[in-house]
Amino acid sequence: MSGAEATFVASVPDMDTQTAARISPVVWLAGPVWLLASLLTWRWPDADDFPVTDVLAAVFAVVGMALLTGAALKLLRERAAWALALGLGLGAWEVAQAKLLLLPRPFFGTPQDLLDVFLTDWARLGNSLLHSLGLLLVGYSLGSLLGIAVGIGLGRSMRFRYWAHPVLRMIGPLPPVALLPLAFVMIPSSWVAGEALMMLASAFPVAVLTWSGISAVDPAFHDVARTMGAGERFLVFRVALPAALPQIFVGLFMGLGASFAMLVVAEMLGVKAGLGFYMQWAQGWAAYPNMYAALVVMSVMCTGLITLLFRVRDKLLVWQKDGLKW
Repeated sequence: MSGAEATFVASVPDMDTQTAARISPVVWLAGPVWLLASLLTWRWPDADDFPVTDVLAAVFAVVGMALLTGAALKLLRERAAWALALGLGLGAWEVAQAKLLLLPRPFFGTPQDLLDVFLTDWARLGNSLLHSLGLLLVGYSLGSLLGIAVGIGLGRSMRFRYWAHPVLRMIGPLPPVALLPLAFVMIPSSWVAGEALMMLASAFPVAVLTWSGISAVDPAFHDVARTMGAGERFLVFRVALPAALPQIFVGLFMGLGASFAMLVVAEMLGVKAGLGFYMQWAQGWAAYPNMYAALVVMSVMCTGLITLLFRVRDKLLVWQKDGLKW
């Protein structure tokens, strides 16, 4: 390296130093914003008789102190902006609704209302979450296994493809919601009907993507395996499926999203349990804070399951260095 190049490199600040200098004000602003929201919540009188205002102020204060501690320990560099935005958003919501009543009630509640639901109705919310998880995991797991099996048959057997492909083309693209009335009439149990529709919702994308992945495997892989004496089972489970895993996981993600949608519809219209049923019940009684609380729980459940699936994908496809990170 020449002297001029060395001088230029030395004059350019390190990227991490630049980043730290740029975000350091945000890191130290997040905690005070939450503390300010706590002070406003505690000292500014409510415009109506809202519950647990003091508890909400305490929660804001605890979060603010935790953020200040994290800033001092340099733990907030990546999440500081989101912590600041969340504090500003909740503080603005508190002022606009709890203090000034700018939004029409009962359709728009306050942060106190939402917190009160979690404090007083946590048992029913937890029970609904367990019912939804049970319904979702059974239907999605069975549908995914069915989709992988059908995809293997489509990709490996011309005879199976001859009979299964027309059926897949006719039934697969049909929205499972359209079959909901028929399913509840033909299947006595609403729970089994919901499971069947979720199986259908998840099986179609998994089957198509598994078929696509197996068909795209390099024929040379099969030729080498056959030369070494591999049988059909070895070719399927040790050659075709591992090579098709990236596309299979795409189908699994698509199937999980379709299962989420089918789960809510099934619980709202037929299955008398779960978060969808809880939301329908809350809407019927105009308990909108309960409905929003169920939406929060459902969002956490869905993003948690997506995150778990990404973890499994990253574990099995460790060789994919540039894969999408969740």
